[in-house]
Amino acid sequence: MPDMERWPTSRLLSTAARLVELAWNDKLRPLGLTYPAVLTLDAVATAGPVTPGELARSVRVQAQTMGPLLTRLEARGYILRQPNRFDRRSQLISITNLGLTLLEQSRNQENNVLSVVDLDSEGLREELLAIVRHANFN
Repeated sequence: MPDMERWPTSRLLSTAARLVELAWNDKLRPLGLTYPAVLTLDAVATAGPVTPGELARSVRVQAQTMGPLLTRLEARGYILRQPNRFDRRSQLISITNLGLTLLEQSRNQENNVLSVVDLDSEGLREELLAIVRHANFN
């Protein structure tokens, strides 16, 4: 086991994020969802009809990554793609009722992921929000 006491905070944060994502994926598997799928469904539900490019920026992934995920979500009936009447070259993505139902079920699972760890979740949440809000580390 590596000496984690010597790890920089950024490495601890990255490792913790991966472990939480793996645990969340385990909880989501029975729903037929993955962590990226939930992030995408949540972004669509929040933004309303949205273009794939706007969605990729919102979820903070490359547009090429978003395409295959949207294809899978559409095939399962979680989202709907429609032509954008303002720009015929693009599409608008919206969430279906089935997608909303699964998103709500996933939120219930998400709340259980960290329940096994005794931590100051509100304090941690505020610190994580600060990182995400100011995440221009260039």
